Amino acid sequence: MDKYDANGVYRLECPTCNKKYIGQTRRPFRTRFWEHYNDLKYANNRSKFAQHIIEEGHNFGPMNEIMEVIHVKKKGKMLDTSEKFYIYKETKLGS
Repeated sequence: MDKYDANGVYRLECPTCNKKYIGQTRRPFRTRFWEHYNDLKYANNRSKFAQHIIEEGHNFGPMNEIMEVIHVKKKGKMLDTSEKFYIYKETKLGS
């Protein structure tokens, strides 16, 4: 199985400035990536990552370069907790 066919917690990294965005999805990672892309393409302002790309005039890279699967998790309440942990780890611990 391709890792992008799973769901859980992921990180997107701006290829221009290396700013990181942590998110979760109950859908496949691949589907969520394309949702971010469509938010950029149509300027929907639903995705904070796409909003950053638009506002800063940065580049949006290919999935295999800007998306990292950090934690594969089944659907459920623990997905929110896992996302919060990785956001904390990224922002507070500088991981």
